[in-house]
Parts: sequence; C-alpha cells; structure tokens
Amino acid sequence: MSSSFFRSTDGAWRNIAALTYTIVGYVCGLAFILADAWWVNIIGVLLLTHALVYAAYFLHEFAHGTIFNTNRANRRGGEAMSWLTGAAYAPFVDLRRKHMRHHVDRADVVTFDYKAFLRHRPAWVCSLVSALEWLYIPAVEFLMRGYVILVPFISPECKSNRTRILGVLSVRLVFFAALGWVAPKSLFLYFVAYVIFVTILRFVDAYQHTYDAFAVLASSGEIPKDKVRDRSYEQLNTYTNLVSLSYPWLNLLLLNFCYHNAHHEKPKIPWHQLPVLHRELFGNNDQQVLPMSMLIKGFHRNRVRRVLSEDYGAVTTGDNKAEGFYGAVGVSFLTAV
Repeated sequence: MSSSFFRSTDGAWRNIAALTYTIVGYVCGLAFILADAWWVNIIGVLLLTHALVYAAYFLHEFAHGTIFNTNRANRRGGEAMSWLTGAAYAPFVDLRRKHMRHHVDRADVVTFDYKAFLRHRPAWVCSLVSALEWLYIPAVEFLMRGYVILVPFISPECKSNRTRILGVLSVRLVFFAALGWVAPKSLFLYFVAYVIFVTILRFVDAYQHTYDAFAVLASSGEIPKDKVRDRSYEQLNTYTNLVSLSYPWLNLLLLNFCYHNAHHEKPKIPWHQLPVLHRELFGNNDQQVLPMSMLIKGFHRNRVRRVLSEDYGAVTTGDNKAEGFYGAVGVSFLTAV
C-alpha cells in the first residue's frame, strides 16, 4: 500500500523513515528544550534544528511533487511542513508558484527588494541590519518573513490573505505562549534553534546559483529579456555544494538538496535518487561542484558584504574558484515574496 501511495515505489521506505524522523525529531526536540537538564536542552536544540531543516527540504520536495502520487497529497504535505518551518503565513500554493518561477525563469525573482528598502531607510536601519548580520543573526531573512506577514495589509492585491495571516499568527502566538508558560527558557532555546536552522538554509542557498536577481512588483511580472537563459545557462550558473565529497552519506544531512545541478536538470527526481543522477550526468567532472569546505571561509568573511552587494560575485577556476563568490541573500523558498 505504501509503495502505491508514494510517487517513487523504490523510495517508499526512505520517505517513511525521513518523514518519521522529521516529525518525531520536532516533537522530541520540543520536549528536550522543556527539560530541566542543560545537556538535554543542548540535544533538544540540535534535534529541533535538524528536524526544521528536514521539514524545509521536504517542503521543497512537496513543491516539486516528488513524494506522493497525487497533487493533493503533496499539497497537504507541503502545508504541514510550512507550519513546522514557520512559513505558513503564505499559502503553500504561493510558495510553490514562487519557487517554480526560479526554475522556469532561471533567475531569482522576488517582489520585495529588501536592498532598495534598506537604502531608502535612515542610515541606522541599515547599520542595525548589518550589525545583526555580523553577529550571525539572519536579519534579512527575518525582514523577508516580516514582509510576508505585512504585505496583505499594505497591498490591496494581497488583502484576501489577511484572514490567513491573522489565523496563523494567533495559532503560533498560542503555541509559543504555551511553551513559555511551561518553561520560559524554551522560548530562547527555540529561537536559537530557529536562527541556526535559517542560517543553515541560507548558507546552502547562498552558493547554489550565480543567477541574476530581479525585483518585480507583482508575481506575474516579467524579467528582462537581456540574455539567453536556456538550459546551458542554467547549468553553468548552478552549483553543487556538497557537504562532503569523500563521505556522500553526509549529504543526507540536507536531504541531498546540495546535489543542485542534478536537481535542476531533472526537478521531478526525488531526493533519494539525486546522488545516482549526479554521477550519471557529471561523473568525475567537478566543474560545478563547490564542496562546503571551500565555502565556509567566504560565508564568514562576506556575511555583511553580501547583504547590499549588487550581485552574487563570480566563480572562477582552480583550487580557490569560490574566492570571489559572495553568495545570495533573501532567496529562500520559504518566503513567497
């Protein structure tokens, strides 16, 4: 029965195991941050963080329809993951539509230009965001999430989403109030886990493309026809930022999301088939492979610079080919703006 329910019959047990880990990990993580012992709290933060990471990447899988056989089941799975990750302020269909534009347009398309927003605010606002980013607090990502909440109240085009926003806010406020009532420290620990979770996702997102970024005023807005953005362009501007070359199983820590060239070549391939597809497509050709060990230093060094950078930088060749790759900011698939 499970094999017919899942889109890929050979992946049924893998999906069951990974989804079970996601849900159980989230619940146990919550229980552990409520405990009295500090060492249990630390385990809880780590478990909660990783469960959120898996929930986010499963949301991405559901958006591509790679898990279940029906669109309805994938949509419900995506909605569930959006609640876990704090992305439920936007309907799942909007999250999916925005992400599909990334694939179809071969560009990073957003409707909120946070860079223009910061440039037109008092200098202290930009300084505050830069200071938070220097402290490894992902201020830009929280700014984007805040905009998702506010946009139905400032844009007539999105006013139909006001009821949803108020409903989601109410549920989450009750949830966090209950956590704080049981153990006040759990609110701080949840925040720590969430910041680490967002930082992990943005680190992965930062180094997967050297696409052009465009801010359009509406979700249906078109990007400029200033160059040919074909499949060749897509692959040349997409990168596979593996957790480990020597130990491929470590890439499962990110649900194989880091096999990004393979994913862009065949977006309907489920997460558990991506390593094999990567080997079939690219073999030993590592031109588009950027191991994370090569990126950590730049992520640290450019953590403020990339916030207002006009582009993502460039990848060259050789052992230091990612030296000038600053990375992207504010392109998360968890924000439908």
